[in-house]
Amino acid sequence: MNAGKIARYGLLTGVMLVLGYVESLLPVVGIPGIKLGLSNTVLLYALCLMGAKSAVLLAVLKVLLSGFLFGSPATMLYSAAGAALSLGVMMLLERVPNVSIIGVSVAGAAFHNIGQCVVAALFVQARAVLAYLPILLVSAVVTGFVTGVAAKYLLRYIKKK
Repeated sequence: MNAGKIARYGLLTGVMLVLGYVESLLPVVGIPGIKLGLSNTVLLYALCLMGAKSAVLLAVLKVLLSGFLFGSPATMLYSAAGAALSLGVMMLLERVPNVSIIGVSVAGAAFHNIGQCVVAALFVQARAVLAYLPILLVSAVVTGFVTGVAAKYLLRYIKKK
């Protein structure tokens, strides 16, 4: 791996960490556990312009570094499950003709929430946690749409340059 590629990964990882931290400071009133997923914009950029391997590497870096810096082993577990499921689905959908970046983002947000809910249900050994999933899936449509629109315009801007 050359120095330019390492610098790009470092920059993108830093952007994801900053976005994740800023997002943690923004309160979502009345609905615990819901975040915009702003750093997902960076993963969508990587997936579309750098490829699946790069997106996976960035997701792993984000899970580990944000867990060490801002979280705990438990948050890393939740993040890893959400990221793995989300990125897997996004990698599949990104290849499907006529599925927009917004659709990829919404599906990624939904599967991120599914992954985290499954881990929560296993962790607390109670399927009742899954009752919260419909609320999270509705929020995933909204947050995934917002993140997808941001990624769409980011990609359009970068492709012009």
